[in-house]
This record gives sequence, structure tokens and C-alpha cells, in this order.
Amino acid sequence: MKNNLTKTLLALCFISLMACNTEKKAPAEAVVIDKEAIKKEIQAKENEFAETYNSGKLKEIGYYAADAKTFYQNRAPLVGRDAIVAFLEEDLTNNTNKISFTTNEVFVSNDGAQVVELGYYKVTDSTDAPINTGNYMSLFEKRDGKYICVRDMSASDMPLE
Repeated sequence: MKNNLTKTLLALCFISLMACNTEKKAPAEAVVIDKEAIKKEIQAKENEFAETYNSGKLKEIGYYAADAKTFYQNRAPLVGRDAIVAFLEEDLTNNTNKISFTTNEVFVSNDGAQVVELGYYKVTDSTDAPINTGNYMSLFEKRDGKYICVRDMSASDMPLE
């Protein structure tokens, strides 16, 4: 009798466990990533950045996150949007150069929350003559429904003097 009771209890425990585990989970909805649309969105951000920089109204720059970090050549990293904007403002006091950006490639995370951009930049002087060109890499995160730059760095392709 004791053996039958043990078998019955074990069977009930097994059935209870199986019943608990048979709950079907709804499949996660697949996130549809439109890489070309994201590339256009990132290019629009780059165009807005260039327009803002070229106008000299850097206080209105919405490109960088408050906690962004950027790596410029020959200097320590700039940490935070305020430090980045201050650097760019100082840069503008010494020149009338214009900058432009071209988004070449984007690599989008599976959930669309992050984008790595590879691009090309060109700086021209007041006569539109190129004075610096190079490549850059930027990391964007989607925050409040919009992509914002959290990290970036660039490398000039001009020969060292």
C-alpha cells in the first residue's frame, strides 16, 4: 500500500509538472529592420549635423547624446555633449571651414536599437577647396524613438605633413 501511495504521489507530481510546463509561450514578434530606411535616417542626421556646424549655431546641435563620447585625432576623448559642443565652438572661432558627411554603410542590431555607421567626411575652406577628408565610425542608440550618437571617431586620409 505504501508503495502504491508513493507511486500515485509521484505520478501526480509528474502530471502537475507537465501541466505547468505545457503553457505555450507566444512567439516573439519579429522586428522588421528596413536597413535602407535606417541608412537614410542616419544620413539625414549627418546632414543636420553638418548644417548646424556650418551655420555656427552649435547650441542647437541634437546629434549627440548627453553621455556621448567622441574621439578626435591627437587629443584625449571628449566626454559628454557639453564638452563636445565646446570643442566644436572653439574650432569654429579659428576657421570658416565647411564640413559634409556621407553615410557609406550601416550595421543595424537585430532589434534595431543600435546602429553602427561607417562614413566619409570632407572639410572645405571658404573657396570650397578640400582641406581635409577622411572616414568616420559612429554608434547610434535609439532613445525616445530616435537615433542619437553615443560614440564616434574619425581618421583623416590626408598625408601627414
